[in-house]
Amino acid sequence: MRRSFLAVSVLSLSAALPAHADDVTDALQNAITSYEEGDIGYAMEELDYAKQLMASMKADALTGFLPEAPDGWTREVNTEMGAGLAMMGGGTGAEADYSSDSGSFTITLMADNPMVAGMAAALGNAGAMGAKIERVGREKFMVQDSEITGLIDKRILVQAKGDDIDMMLDLLKSMDFKSLADFGR
Repeated sequence: MRRSFLAVSVLSLSAALPAHADDVTDALQNAITSYEEGDIGYAMEELDYAKQLMASMKADALTGFLPEAPDGWTREVNTEMGAGLAMMGGGTGAEADYSSDSGSFTITLMADNPMVAGMAAALGNAGAMGAKIERVGREKFMVQDSEITGLIDKRILVQAKGDDIDMMLDLLKSMDFKSLADFGR
């Protein structure tokens, strides 16, 4: 039986996955079996499938950082966020729309997307762009027009857009940015 770097890597990865990831471990095992049988094409398909499943798990974990709706508001999570990120270089995203009789806004989280890294310079020059800087906990956010934008750990974009700046700031204050900085590590 031949073992390659691919097979050893997949076995190591599958051993490190949580027990509830049955579809993932099944796909990884199918990839190993197909590889050992010489069916490289199917092995690659199964690896891609396992990667898609894990990306979905990661997106679900990021969604957990979105705050619950405040009293009198509703929250609707956008489950299609990941599809749009694929066209923007990848990464993980989560988004929720919040609404009430008095207005609406959206909070978006984007992690490990190449475009997010470029935001660091813009946020650093917020004052020169005529934007106001607000502290939310230990984090700095740029407030401009109806948009609040911050960068956590130089890799996770937090953005709120909508009608009520004060409500959005209050909701952002409820977020655990320290844990968010550790996301995906």
